[in-house]
Amino acid sequence: MDDVARLLAVARGDLPADLVLANGRLVNVFSATIESADIAICGDRIAGIGDGYQSSHRIDLAGSFVAPGLIDAHVHIESSLCVPAQFAAAVLPHGVTTVVTDPHEIANVAGPAGVRFMADAAWGSPLQIIIMAPSCVPATAMANSGGAIDAADIAELRRDGAAHGLAEVMNFPAVIGGDEAVRAKLLAMSGRPIDGHCPAVRGKALCAYAAVVGSDHESVSPDEAREKLERGMYLLIREATNARNLDALLPIITAANSRRICFCTDDRTPAELLSAGSIDQMVRRAIAFGIEPIEAIRMATLNPSEWFGLRHVGAIAPGRSANLIVFDDLSAPMARLVYSGGKLCARDGKLTDTSNAPPTAAEPVPSRCRIDWDKVNLNIPAKTDRHRVIGLRTDQLVTDHRILRAKRSGGSAVSDVSADVLKIAVIERHRGSGNMGVGFIQGVGLKRGAMAGTVAHDHHNLIVIGADDESMLRAAGHVAEMGGGLAVAVGEQIAASLPLPVGGLMSDQPIAKVAEAYDRLIAAARQLGSPLRDPFMAMSFMGLEVIPSLKLTDLGLVDVEQFRLVDLFV
Repeated sequence: MDDVARLLAVARGDLPADLVLANGRLVNVFSATIESADIAICGDRIAGIGDGYQSSHRIDLAGSFVAPGLIDAHVHIESSLCVPAQFAAAVLPHGVTTVVTDPHEIANVAGPAGVRFMADAAWGSPLQIIIMAPSCVPATAMANSGGAIDAADIAELRRDGAAHGLAEVMNFPAVIGGDEAVRAKLLAMSGRPIDGHCPAVRGKALCAYAAVVGSDHESVSPDEAREKLERGMYLLIREATNARNLDALLPIITAANSRRICFCTDDRTPAELLSAGSIDQMVRRAIAFGIEPIEAIRMATLNPSEWFGLRHVGAIAPGRSANLIVFDDLSAPMARLVYSGGKLCARDGKLTDTSNAPPTAAEPVPSRCRIDWDKVNLNIPAKTDRHRVIGLRTDQLVTDHRILRAKRSGGSAVSDVSADVLKIAVIERHRGSGNMGVGFIQGVGLKRGAMAGTVAHDHHNLIVIGADDESMLRAAGHVAEMGGGLAVAVGEQIAASLPLPVGGLMSDQPIAKVAEAYDRLIAAARQLGSPLRDPFMAMSFMGLEVIPSLKLTDLGLVDVEQFRLVDLFV
């Protein structure tokens, strides 16, 4: 008997189920009701719902609630600093059983090979990892990255099943302007979900973008979010480690528009994933705010499944994957049991079997730090007494474009610790070209020393911020010696470091160990004066030239609103 015939036989009650979850209170995201029923499971699928199903393996839930496994609608696994198996180990105990991921971080290091690495590394995981084809590798022509993905690559990823749709189309000016190369990428994924990224885009420009792209996760204000919903886009509300938009956007959710809203984490660090959780945390906070519990759960299950065309997940219904969470308090859902594909994978916040994490089957992505140190010069001759400064905003990816008076020493512009203006540099690391952008940033808070890393969205060159050149060179040099990673230095002394041997972005070590090392890095940065919740996550976005207003790449300062390179001095 084949799998379909057996599923039908179990659904009819002609054969016993492999597992029956009895006496549960089912959260029905279709009808927005609580239904008392048994759930019959056959293999990895739900066969039937109701009374009378038989099985030799029967678990009495004694009135506990059962909801569909949660879905993260947009996440970069690489930001966990771990390979997919270790990321799965962090989120599964929190009830997240499916993630829609954009591997454009590793793609910017290794091109299509990076995407295939993530697909192969995810194979066999109890976490269902839906991979989208990166659309902007490199993000723009205003930075150099290690890999590139064009329309032909996207078409090939689609043909061989490595990619489900097109990941966030970050080059929104090119979309709006009808750029031929971007249009070719959109056509390569025609008929599939095309995910978006259009911060602060409004009016007619938004109409042009929404004509070809279906969602956005970059809204920071209620008005912006409402307009995107009104123009037919799915709104993905984000709560990342360093981009916290949930509190600002929860007030816009109504019974009338909630079916077009999903939750996503985008980028979360290992410690936050292990402690605070993932999408489950967003659901609890939404309920605490006043959103109806079933409505909040639906935004984390059925809504993303419908937007991405994932009809096998997102609800408890016959034929759907048996991805389920069992919990006891509808007002604050905390997964007590987590099932993925009909198998118990987590209990009381811990994996039930830590030995079955799938090995990384793909060819490893090497970590390259090819830097011509003879060309690295952090000295900045002062052309005028006023310069542009990146203004960091706490817990936001958006920055300010500030014009400040330069502190000068011996004809050079230097860091001004008293005004919290530090030097920042981005050094190209993939090809050893010698390209380097230098500038200044305000808001990091270091009083001395420096921090550096190869996690620098999206080009992932070597980025370094510091109060003095000696510390900056030491931190950057140590990162290069590790072959990629993160480091804090004070003068010649390394205060903390974390090697990231997989592309300079990820570790293959257990996520708990990675979290411990990352916590030491943050503690070291705080000892040097930074008050930021996560200074490394903040630093990693200071080179992302597709989020306003001012950013730095290896080619120089980028005015994102004008979408062009600008001089440091004015």
